[in-house]
Amino acid sequence: MLRLYGALIGLSLIWGLSFVFMKWLLPPAGIWGIVFLRCLAGAVVLLPILWWKRREINWKLPWKALVVVGIFNCGLAWGLIPLSETEINSSTASILNATTPIWTGIIGFIIFSYVLTPRQWMGILIGFFGILVLMDFQIGQLFGREFIGIGTMLLASICYGFAGHFTKRFLSSTSILIITTFTLLTGAVIGLIGMLLTEPFKPVMLMEPLTIFAIVGLGCFGSGVGQLTYFYINKNGSPELAASVTYLIPATAMVWGYILLGEAINPNVIIGLLIIFAGVYLSSKRSKENDGTNSSSGKQAYLHHVK
Repeated sequence: MLRLYGALIGLSLIWGLSFVFMKWLLPPAGIWGIVFLRCLAGAVVLLPILWWKRREINWKLPWKALVVVGIFNCGLAWGLIPLSETEINSSTASILNATTPIWTGIIGFIIFSYVLTPRQWMGILIGFFGILVLMDFQIGQLFGREFIGIGTMLLASICYGFAGHFTKRFLSSTSILIITTFTLLTGAVIGLIGMLLTEPFKPVMLMEPLTIFAIVGLGCFGSGVGQLTYFYINKNGSPELAASVTYLIPATAMVWGYILLGEAINPNVIIGLLIIFAGVYLSSKRSKENDGTNSSSGKQAYLHHVK
């Protein structure tokens, strides 16, 4: 059990640090360059494992579903997060990222016909109130020019929620290694296209030690090793234990942001964080009769979570 908790703490440190890595990579790589580099680095870690296990894999794969999950879970979500960090700090981004279970519940209800309990609806409302506190009740930030930041970060969480349900519905019989590797490759293609159509990254700046460290940390560890660690906890512990990393990521991201970026932690951030956590806890709480359904959807919602 100590090994599982050690893995959980290590995972929260890796994924919390990912928000700092994205801040570091924005100047040299740009938004889509970050998507390309992190997806490519993560795939590079996993492709040798996939090659080693190639004979054990049934290659009649649901390619369309893998592409859809790759688009929403890696391409769009991982592009929206650094876009958000051009306007908000890494701590705020990590807190908004933690609203993923709330959006997962709403998307499950609207699109995938999941039934939510009154307790879960209460959690969703509390979570939204926490977002308002985090915004200092400046609702206008979600509209117009101010949408880039909090609005785009919430949109990234919505992408995670949709991808989680889509994975559960269409990829439940596909191996974790296949899902992770091919969605990362899809994300790399999207990042490359976006990068070519917008701003190219700066090769000279990419050779700087800090940039290389951020690429390795975000891609190889955050996207590659982090994913495998998450599913190790999920398989050898429980989905609930693995999902609890969501509660730790904002805390570690705040610490990393304070130490490495000098980001201030104001009272609104702390209060909003606690309210959102309460909402996440209630919205993720399930009754016994819904145990199987909501557990699986909650588990899959954290696929490629950033993390």
